[in-house]
Amino acid sequence: MNHDVEIERLGHRGDGIAPGPIYVPRTLPGEAVQGAVVNGQMLDPRILRPSPHRVRPPCPHYSACGGCSVQHADDGFVAKWKQEIVHTALAAQGLDAEFRPMHTSPPQSRRRAVFSGRRTKKGVLVGFHARASNAVTNVPECTLLDPELLRVRPALEDIVRIGSSRKGELDLTVTAASEGPDVFVTGGKPLDMALRAELGAIVGRHSLSRLTWDTELVAMRTAPTVDFDGITVSPPPGAFLQATVDGEAALRASVREAVGNAARIADLFAGCGTFALPLARGAEVHAVEGLVPLTEALTEGWRRADGLKPVSADVRDLFRRPLLAEELNRFDAVVIDPPRAGAAAQIDQIAASNVPVVAAVSCNPVTFARDAAALIRAGFRLDWVRVVDQFRWSVHVELAARLSRGHIGA
Repeated sequence: MNHDVEIERLGHRGDGIAPGPIYVPRTLPGEAVQGAVVNGQMLDPRILRPSPHRVRPPCPHYSACGGCSVQHADDGFVAKWKQEIVHTALAAQGLDAEFRPMHTSPPQSRRRAVFSGRRTKKGVLVGFHARASNAVTNVPECTLLDPELLRVRPALEDIVRIGSSRKGELDLTVTAASEGPDVFVTGGKPLDMALRAELGAIVGRHSLSRLTWDTELVAMRTAPTVDFDGITVSPPPGAFLQATVDGEAALRASVREAVGNAARIADLFAGCGTFALPLARGAEVHAVEGLVPLTEALTEGWRRADGLKPVSADVRDLFRRPLLAEELNRFDAVVIDPPRAGAAAQIDQIAASNVPVVAAVSCNPVTFARDAAALIRAGFRLDWVRVVDQFRWSVHVELAARLSRGHIGA
């Protein structure tokens, strides 16, 4: 039995929500739709009255691929929706702030992606999962990825062909590096001598910079590097990096503005040095990260760079052992870019410290708002927020913000 419903709003996963609630994927507020409803979902809606914000999706794989969620909406609608997600998260904590102009990364700019690879009866399949499915969709013309990541697909197919079990699935993390694609594979066959030799040949044949199999380096033509505002760093295999060079630059500019003239800065959850190393052009920086390989990459990047002030690095689990208030008191500003769960324990210590400025970066507006509220209760004010959309056409929202107390100038 078909139902006629009208979409009232979008949920946090990008689905349209009609009264009931009924969840209808890839619809927009104000649209009238018709279809069968099963367990509160209308999975195959017919659009009876389209929204004026509906557009033709630019990607030919959009209907089958689950990588993007809102390509059917125009850019203005998506930008406003993502800003509203942050507004709503702040309002839930009783907060408001000045919103700086939003920054959105352009199409074909994602420099890092995790492909799925499977062997099939007819050969191999490399792509992304279909929406809410384990099925893998081929994506030869993805409009999201840097073209360098698409050019590496023949190499990934070769890797899947020889390295995947018949029923298994490989995760292939590919990062665009200056020296050629850096590939990190998990879920494959055990790495014996024969497989190592075949994989090594793929590295040479397809000009990969490095191939890593789970925890083992298979082959490296030359160490892959990335550029952090003119500072060269060689990240470890599978390392976290900001999704786009463009978005990273926008976040870095926001962080630099937030810390201002601070002479001593603590960079918490510092990764490979995305913020710490460029900030060291004007300040002494103490970088804290929980993973040894990331810290080693940051330190080596600092050693090789010219003109940087001292950067110290500490390997420390900030969830279990946050920097204490008395340790933080020697800094003029703190930069913090935690995982999606936020950093409640570390925020409590910042709140108890004398630190006057916090430059916050977050990929989760809900946990950001929670942590910001804790700082505000301790006397901080939320000066401004800037949404940075590195995950174009997806439901993910990233932001940078400045929190301060006392009489430190903005």
